[in-house]
Amino acid sequence: MDRQPLDRRDWIAGLEKGLAILEAFDSEHARMTPSEAGARTGLTRTAARRYLLTLEYLGYVSSDGKQFGLTPRVLRVGWSYFDSARLPKLVQPYLQQLSARINESVYISVLDEWELVFIARNSASRVMTTGFVLGARVPAPLTSPGIVLLAHWPDQEAVRRWLNVTELHPFTPHTLTSTARVLETLHTARANGYAIVEQQLQLGVRGIAVPVKNRHGELVAALSTNMPIGKESAEKAILRVLAPLQETALALLNVV
Repeated sequence: MDRQPLDRRDWIAGLEKGLAILEAFDSEHARMTPSEAGARTGLTRTAARRYLLTLEYLGYVSSDGKQFGLTPRVLRVGWSYFDSARLPKLVQPYLQQLSARINESVYISVLDEWELVFIARNSASRVMTTGFVLGARVPAPLTSPGIVLLAHWPDQEAVRRWLNVTELHPFTPHTLTSTARVLETLHTARANGYAIVEQQLQLGVRGIAVPVKNRHGELVAALSTNMPIGKESAEKAILRVLAPLQETALALLNVV
């Protein structure tokens, strides 16, 4: 997403590179040599090694002498958001009431760049296998809250530009990988005021989401629920959960 430029006098390049090293680790790169880390971050092997050794000294990575991997200390940085951010704390009582009302797990999520991040949740009383953990990051176009946020994003031209240069990878046989189809889904969600998405990330799972705005009409987050499709039709699911979702979003109007 577009950012205002930062004065070069205020820029700390070392901090940027150190964070880039931490972000380079993922499920496919759980452990890396300095050469591999350098290749993923655009740094030389020597520079990557120095950053990794510094991070090891600080306790954020560990090493067997050849490869480096993250340690649990990196969670301090991520969980500091949940300890300090205002939004997750404000919405939690509303999520508890909504979850009890519809007997489904419910979520508040926001966009980070073009990824969807779940920042608050409340689980249903029954056992669920279709939910997201706090902090989970997923491709925005493949989820109902992601579709809602993209559909109501103030700069629709930026959304189109991003979709035009982004390759959407299939997670199930139903995953939309066509930019045109995604844009059509966004148009429908914008017109309806809600989004319903089925089997995009996980087979047999349906998601329904509505936008959450503040009293100035500004988009703040998305409120959503996930459920197993089972024998319930999409129409019946909408009748069952959409009104409670919309009422909760309306209640949050003067809170967020």
